[in-house]
Amino acid sequence: MFLAQDKFGRPLRDLRISVTDRCNFRCPFCMPAKTNGEEYHFLPRAEILTFEEIVRLTRILVDLGVSKIRITGGEPLLRSQIEVLVGYLANIKGIEDLALTTNGYLLAQKARALKDAGLGRVTVSLHSLDDDVFANMNGRGYSTESVLEGLRVAAEVGLSPIKINIVVQRGVNGHTIVDLARFFRRLGHVARFIEYMDVGNLNGWNQDQVVSADEIVKTISAELPLEPIERTHNSDVALRFKYKDGGGEIGIIASVTKPFCGDCARLRLSAEGKLYTCLFASEGHDIKGVLRAGATDNEIKEILTGLWSSRTDRYSEERAALMANETMPRKVEMYQLGG
Repeated sequence: MFLAQDKFGRPLRDLRISVTDRCNFRCPFCMPAKTNGEEYHFLPRAEILTFEEIVRLTRILVDLGVSKIRITGGEPLLRSQIEVLVGYLANIKGIEDLALTTNGYLLAQKARALKDAGLGRVTVSLHSLDDDVFANMNGRGYSTESVLEGLRVAAEVGLSPIKINIVVQRGVNGHTIVDLARFFRRLGHVARFIEYMDVGNLNGWNQDQVVSADEIVKTISAELPLEPIERTHNSDVALRFKYKDGGGEIGIIASVTKPFCGDCARLRLSAEGKLYTCLFASEGHDIKGVLRAGATDNEIKEILTGLWSSRTDRYSEERAALMANETMPRKVEMYQLGG
């Protein structure tokens, strides 16, 4: 295996694959209903990568060092026969961790098929247990019922350990973080609290709405004492904390106040076949055109190696300076990359 490295010596280890730009939610911090309403046009099927194209590209990237795969969207469970793709990916030698990130609304229907196909685990986004808060945050008025049922079935079939992604916004759901920590601790799931980020251009991000990692830890620890523990890998995005009584752990993704660009090993593939070397990138690199133009595996490998070896992204570390100079770049939208 050839381990590709970028300009800062960061290896290529993680691949996030967006399989669709469609979503059944309209979360204000990702795909606001006011800009992605009923008349919004999503990608035509012909413009989306086929399963065969995704698998071929993944095999090549595994040769370059990728060992962790995350299937994302949009909402990946909206992609027809997603379990077929999971089966293909699960059979690629060299993939050590195959997971899927979902809003959980359709998970109860899909969990068994995904597990049988070879999916290892799921991460479910659930930003509040309060139905009114959750309805506001999903932009569709949905209750938590379907998501909680999806979590139950996922645990039942063995899609674990289950992680719960919680975007924390001051004035929206920041007051519920202790309840969320307590609830998922009882279920044995790892709650991951995410600082509200300026992803994309549509979410009206305001730094005043960011609840910092330190504040999240202090708030939870006041009722459920925590202590820090080491990350499993340097490139993992979440800071880890365990409950002092031994009752599990939580994660904190602190892109705003504690940037982790220095260890970032993630490459993102959009549904339309563009590669992004940063979640906050302005432009992607077309790989679909290369695939469909008949390039050989070696030619594609050379392109990918060149792309990664020239990578210098560290947006989160540069955010403060960019804001001070009012030079914030236009960025790809969250729903195109799946986070």
